[in-house]
Amino acid sequence: MLESLSSALDDIFRRLRGRGALSPGNVKDALGEVRKALLAADVNFHVAKEFVKRVEHHAVGQEVLRSISPGQQVVKIVYDELVRLMGSSASTFALDGAMPAVVMLVGLQGSGKTTACGKLALFVKGKGRHPHLVAADVYRPAAIDQLEQIGRQAGVPVFRSPEGTSPVNIARQGVAAARKAGDDVVILDTAGRLNIDEEMMRELEAISAEVKPQETLLVVDAMTGQIAAEVARDFGRRLDLTGVILSKMDGDARGGAALSVREVSGKPIKFISTGETLDALDVFHPDRMANRILGMGDIVSLVERAQAAVNQEEARELEKKLRTRAFTLDDFLGQLQQVKKMGPLDQLLGMLPGMNRELLGAKVDDKALGRIEAMIHSMTREERERPEIINGGRRRRISTGSGTTVQELNRLLKQFDVMRKMLSKHRPESKATAAAMSQKLANVSPRRFR
Repeated sequence: MLESLSSALDDIFRRLRGRGALSPGNVKDALGEVRKALLAADVNFHVAKEFVKRVEHHAVGQEVLRSISPGQQVVKIVYDELVRLMGSSASTFALDGAMPAVVMLVGLQGSGKTTACGKLALFVKGKGRHPHLVAADVYRPAAIDQLEQIGRQAGVPVFRSPEGTSPVNIARQGVAAARKAGDDVVILDTAGRLNIDEEMMRELEAISAEVKPQETLLVVDAMTGQIAAEVARDFGRRLDLTGVILSKMDGDARGGAALSVREVSGKPIKFISTGETLDALDVFHPDRMANRILGMGDIVSLVERAQAAVNQEEARELEKKLRTRAFTLDDFLGQLQQVKKMGPLDQLLGMLPGMNRELLGAKVDDKALGRIEAMIHSMTREERERPEIINGGRRRRISTGSGTTVQELNRLLKQFDVMRKMLSKHRPESKATAAAMSQKLANVSPRRFR
């Protein structure tokens, strides 16, 4: 996510920080490269131009150029302007007022709108709400079936009307059905088109007038760059948009959409979709995104993911085992599975300050976790509890059964032995410490298996 933009800016600022002193000319040259990097990332031309202009205005002052670390000061100014450009702070997601609260999702065909409905439903469900999906896209083939399948995955009811019912009536009936069922959030999946057209906009306006949604969110494909910002602007001229969901952010190496949407459309980015699974939806925080763009990581989001993934009861059990040196390969497997819940490994590493694929020297292989799981599952219960009994014959059997090599198995067993000795020296004093130890353990091993 945003890898190419982050890499380009990192190179520019590394050279800038390497200078002992800066002149207005040095700053101007560096910001010229920043402008090129933004344009290469498909940021809107006017947004890139104004951004660089504002940074230069603040960066050429004497208090910056004469400071002890002028290069760092310029980076700080760029960070502040990035945060301002993307909205300064996370936008609220308002579900107050009359119940059920209605959330209407709109967007072009192919933007990921139907999937976003499921992700948003799971998100609000995690906040203690009771969502109800409404299938109001009657045009795209299998759209209703897709939403029903997503609803089953999320454990959320889906309302569908008989064939021939108009989208406006479907929306009204769906809200009534949710109210009758006692559900307090309605999420409407509306129809899109390949391009904005008058018929679609009139239909969306009619639905909005009928159900009066508290939130009207536009779903746009992050990989379309500045086009996403222009789509948000055009939708905003006809609908009372309250915000934007950027889908497919995990595939966006450039960043043009994230940096252009707010400035071009005036609408805040409220959520970003960071993966294909239904739980891959994050609240958009401008400051955290600016940190990631500048290679400073996103520790807060990483901790939040760890807290969501770590089972506190299992953490307490792990603490007991660490105290008694009873940590087994089954426990190790459990920690790996918790890491998988947090998302792809390269995403997690991208949240660490200064970490990128170039520094890793190789692509992080998420399939490594699957190979480790296969090796452990191919062991007997006794072998998982007492790996020291795994001799040469057992190693050949395990590697054959898991589709791996004896060398991979040897590395796993050696690494596990080192970690068990290391962890047995620690004495966690709290649940939080135990959970942190669990996460630390699980993060170490996969890099050994590429």
